Amino acid sequence: MGKRTSDHQQAGRRAFLKLGGAAAAGLMGHAASGQTADATPAPQNPAAALPMPVRNLGRTGYKAGIFSLGGQAALERPHNEAVAVPIVERALDLGVNYIDTSSIYGGPARWSEQYIGQVMKRRRAQTFLASKTKERTRDGSLRMIEKSLQLLQTDHLDLWQLHDIGLMEDVDAVFAKGGAMEALRQAQDQKMVRYLGVTGHFRPDALMEAIRRHPFDTILMALNAADPHHFSFMDQLLPLAVEKQMGIIGMKVPGRSRLLASWTPPPLEQQRHSWEGAVIATTPGPLTMREALYYSLSHPVSTVIIGCDSIAQLEENVQLAREFTPLSQHQMASLAERAEPVSKQALFFRFVTRG
Repeated sequence: MGKRTSDHQQAGRRAFLKLGGAAAAGLMGHAASGQTADATPAPQNPAAALPMPVRNLGRTGYKAGIFSLGGQAALERPHNEAVAVPIVERALDLGVNYIDTSSIYGGPARWSEQYIGQVMKRRRAQTFLASKTKERTRDGSLRMIEKSLQLLQTDHLDLWQLHDIGLMEDVDAVFAKGGAMEALRQAQDQKMVRYLGVTGHFRPDALMEAIRRHPFDTILMALNAADPHHFSFMDQLLPLAVEKQMGIIGMKVPGRSRLLASWTPPPLEQQRHSWEGAVIATTPGPLTMREALYYSLSHPVSTVIIGCDSIAQLEENVQLAREFTPLSQHQMASLAERAEPVSKQALFFRFVTRG
């Protein structure tokens, strides 16, 4: 291992030490002091009594199960209703009480919101529902949420998020006059959304600037065992989010499976067309799903979102969450070290062509 890798590992350990004890305990157990955005009752999933640990979603005070359902994988594939809708149903049956989607998941048809909406029309009160706008303008974002509410078959979102804040240009655009932040504030004032959030997976600096400019309730960030090695979110962004008492949602936990030993790299041409400029993956990863999930959950996150391809995969992830116990600092450092040889392919989203 070279000096650079060693430095990254030390930074990861310092971040873990800084965030470990009291901050993680606060996320896991103590009541949050923030007020709810309006009088809308918090979602209540009767199946959540099953033994999945819960943590506070920052100042919202909502207690989210540590595993949450992401709106990608099977949920964003076209004409996949027979697979996708039962996954959403089963997630609620298993006590999952947080579901995340976006206006861009599933392309222009927004398949993810469509599938989730088929379940929400009957079971909306059972889950904390989050979606996003990739638009950078006020008017564009208002059009996005109008369609989101229609497709999700609900009159409100629990959380509306700025999608994929990766560059300073994104921050300047959404905070400019006529920018997307005007839409977020308007939607919250009009009770279309309860809470506001920001998301990103590219680089940490823009996200740090965004949460300095506005007291967002949540942040959705990429966080996996490869993180310490390239443009780390754990080093400064995660401590800042903890300091601001935000709800912290982890994503890209297995790096689109590229961290997993069970993964088979797809053909090179398929990879080149999927993410322009991304690192090409040529080898499986070194970790099991348990190791990848427990690494992320051992940080001070409120929950993690993972997209699932099947009910079996969903049930496996829920069972792992139910059995979760935090890793030691030594175990976490070991997983990060094992992830280093595939760290670029597992963090491919930090190397894509931007702009």
